Amino acid sequence: MEIIDSHTHIYPQKIAQKAKEELQRAFSKTMIDLPVKDNLFKYMDEAGISRSVIACVASRPQQVVSINDWLFSIKDYRIIPFASMHPYFADYKEELKRIKDNARGIKIQSEFQLFYVDDEQAFPMYEELQKLQIPVLFHCGIELSSPGEVRSSPDRILKVITKFPELKVIGAHMGGYLLWEESLEKLAGKNIYFDTSDSISRMKTELMEKFFEKHGYDKIFYGSDFPLEVPKKETDFIKNLNISEENKEKIFSLNIKKLLDL
Repeated sequence: MEIIDSHTHIYPQKIAQKAKEELQRAFSKTMIDLPVKDNLFKYMDEAGISRSVIACVASRPQQVVSINDWLFSIKDYRIIPFASMHPYFADYKEELKRIKDNARGIKIQSEFQLFYVDDEQAFPMYEELQKLQIPVLFHCGIELSSPGEVRSSPDRILKVITKFPELKVIGAHMGGYLLWEESLEKLAGKNIYFDTSDSISRMKTELMEKFFEKHGYDKIFYGSDFPLEVPKKETDFIKNLNISEENKEKIFSLNIKKLLDL
């Protein structure tokens, strides 16, 4: 069956080593490799992955356009671009039009971008995303680089999807990294997609089964979180789950293909 990775990160070659070092300091974790396109493709081939979402984050508003210029320049069949956007970027409407033409969604990492996802200052951006039907991938839950803050907790994400019911929201890390019990209680069964990145293989089996029972299999995507995790390790975990082949295929590719019209 086809496998699509819904959650990866790479950088331009000229800044990749610096990005790797900064990420390792922030997360106190060794990246599996230099986060560049050729290395990602190598790990994709090892895991039998056909295409990957490249999720880009602009830590500051002034980075949005240049990051997106680079992302759009590397597009090919194997890359599904999720562009950068920042809630404090003044010209967000024009940039979202460009994103609509050149990408499949955007990535929001509120811990890096220093805002709370339910901050009303972000609402005009969400309104425009909802209007344009551009999916948004939120980092959800605790961020290891800033463990004292939880700007994208399940209760905050719930406020966003309640306020914007037509917004296409993907909650990374099963809706709340290290806050999976809260995500199960507040987000499972709601109008939200989850990706499995760096989460499903860390959950207790009983908790994972409760997610499947409450949320179903139609709104869950496989994601690796490369370069933090080895894609093959994550694909092997899902292949070995005690669920039907039909539901594995939904998680691996059918669900994201349907959402993104791939």
